[in-house]
Amino acid sequence: MTPKEVAEVLEEIAILLELKGENPFKYRAYLNAARTIGLLGEDLNAMITRGEIQKVKGIGEALAKKITELVQTGKLSYYDELKNSIPHGLFDILKIPGLGPKKVKTFYEKLGIKNLGELEYACIENRLVGLEGFGKIMQEKIKDGIRFLQKNLGQHLFAEAEADALAILDEMQKQKHVQEISLAGSLRRRKEIVKDIDIIIGTDHSSQVMEYFTHLPQVEKITAHGETKSVVQLKSGISVDCRTVSLSEFPFALHHSTGSKEHNTALRGRAKSMGILMNEYGLFRNETKIECKDEPSIFSALGLPFIPPELREGMGEIEAAASGTLPKLVQVRDIRGIFHNHTRESDGSGSLREMVEGAQALGYEYIGISDHSRTAFYAHGLEIERIKRQHQEIEALQQKVRGIRIFKGIESDILPDGSLDYPDEVLETFDFVIGSVHSRFNMNESEMTARVLRGMQNPYITILGHPTGRLLLSRNPFPLNMNKILDAANEYGVAIEMNANPHRLDLDWRFGRQVKQKGVQICINPDAHSLEGLKVIPIGVGIARKGWLSKENVLNTRSKTQMERYLNERKKRERV
Repeated sequence: MTPKEVAEVLEEIAILLELKGENPFKYRAYLNAARTIGLLGEDLNAMITRGEIQKVKGIGEALAKKITELVQTGKLSYYDELKNSIPHGLFDILKIPGLGPKKVKTFYEKLGIKNLGELEYACIENRLVGLEGFGKIMQEKIKDGIRFLQKNLGQHLFAEAEADALAILDEMQKQKHVQEISLAGSLRRRKEIVKDIDIIIGTDHSSQVMEYFTHLPQVEKITAHGETKSVVQLKSGISVDCRTVSLSEFPFALHHSTGSKEHNTALRGRAKSMGILMNEYGLFRNETKIECKDEPSIFSALGLPFIPPELREGMGEIEAAASGTLPKLVQVRDIRGIFHNHTRESDGSGSLREMVEGAQALGYEYIGISDHSRTAFYAHGLEIERIKRQHQEIEALQQKVRGIRIFKGIESDILPDGSLDYPDEVLETFDFVIGSVHSRFNMNESEMTARVLRGMQNPYITILGHPTGRLLLSRNPFPLNMNKILDAANEYGVAIEMNANPHRLDLDWRFGRQVKQKGVQICINPDAHSLEGLKVIPIGVGIARKGWLSKENVLNTRSKTQMERYLNERKKRERV
């Protein structure tokens, strides 16, 4: 190994020791040794052979042995043991400008943060504001640093990609030769994670359109530039693949580029059985093109009703369309109110009034306030006296605002033994209770399932919050037998949350048809920690649509009067 490589290992050891809270003299010794070794111009192996490494200033007997092992074997057991004792994701956090081991150690010990994704979510939930030595300005700087690091990771949350895509569409529509334009690909199918943005444009002036596209202000780098297809990388880090076609080809190119591959293959198979050739340029019978003015016309030519893009995953949507059993999917306008909203009473950034008025401005008939419960100390969870005070504030505000109903709620932790973290006499004071798991994610499937099932048996729980605890691109879902959870939801009348926060989107859309089959209600909630967070419901609706869910499958499509009646009836059952 070269002196530079050895120095890098010693420097990492110093960081690991500081993260573990070791004596400062110990990790500084490794840091000083790293600097010394890095400046050596001699052959380390020769120095070790001559027994001279220990004579170097700052290199004692213990360090000399470790350097010798590293140089002669290319490995160091002490280094490997240290690495295995610390979550690897902490090193990614250390790449954020301005963050050293001491601050990262604080995140890990105080908030349990182990990787970039968890840190980003903690920033969104304002968890860093209350930490000693941080604050709102530092939190914003950390968020900026995370965005910088994530630029080249290759995968992007739906919401981030959609924001970039819509901005591109707005810019492209200013080009006078753009006659038709649409998003395509996984973004149009509303996948929760996308790799890039696909855009299809109908035009008779392809070269001018491509020239305009490749010189948009958002473009950082041109990856490919052709007359009918170009690829660019935006300053945000995501790639955009833009293709131009004639107006007559536009519907076919849009359908083909939307995908998925499995859907396209199945639809081509249906076309073939009808004696029709289908490709990205059109439908052809005996080499004669079947004219289709839009996508619905394509499906109609194949004897099918229009299949919404969200369903085009090759998971039975063509068969359902053929048999007339496609669901009428829930729409954004169907959502009448929202639950799972945090105020600054716990870890939100908005006041009670601001959150209520924000929901009202978005046209909602009701809002549920559900700050964190007392176990969530890291989120300034509510002790019993603070609950009483908040209820008084809600009642006072309700007298002042008209047109929106405020429901009193709480996001109560489901503890490792399955109990909620308030006694029944406190839980009964709420209009609704969201039960969520926020700790001990390392249980096995049997243990975690039993924990959640016991929580759902509590008669006061109304909604199971973000059921698998996943954070997209940063934390896998904890193991859970979802069949048992959905059966219990049906039995106990507990709604399952479809968390619209773009970092969660949990319940996963792939469970949607099971939800329908078992007669379970879902509740599409924003999990809002700010006024901006109230606006994510359309993303959650997209996931619900992707899961084949209809208006009647969604709890919060009820009107204010219907929701009041529903919650009152549940409270009557609680008292039985």
